[in-house]
Amino acid sequence: VQLVESGGGLVQAGGSLRLSCAASGITFSLNTMGWYRQAPGKQRELVASITNGGRTTNYVDSVKGRFTISRDNAKKTLYLQMNSLKPEDTAVYYCNARQILISSIEHWGQGTQVTVSS
Repeated sequence: VQLVESGGGLVQAGGSLRLSCAASGITFSLNTMGWYRQAPGKQRELVASITNGGRTTNYVDSVKGRFTISRDNAKKTLYLQMNSLKPEDTAVYYCNARQILISSIEHWGQGTQVTVSS
């Protein structure tokens, strides 16, 4: 199983980035997908999630209206469009896959660094 994130980088406040997570080795359409982030000295937090069919999304309050999670099941890829970035969005962003049938089975990507300068 591999979840490979890409698209992170350094951006100025107010800018945008689009993260991608390419999945292999799993039945992508049978997984709820999520983006988590972890800033230095802080706990990992769930940023956004999307159900296996893509109908339902959820966001942490701090990113609502700025971030959009989406998925392409045919391409086995998860996305996170991040607009109006703020310095407090700086963190390592991780892709997560959780099976809908056995929720205890989950997989993580290696993470991608997002740095927002003020």
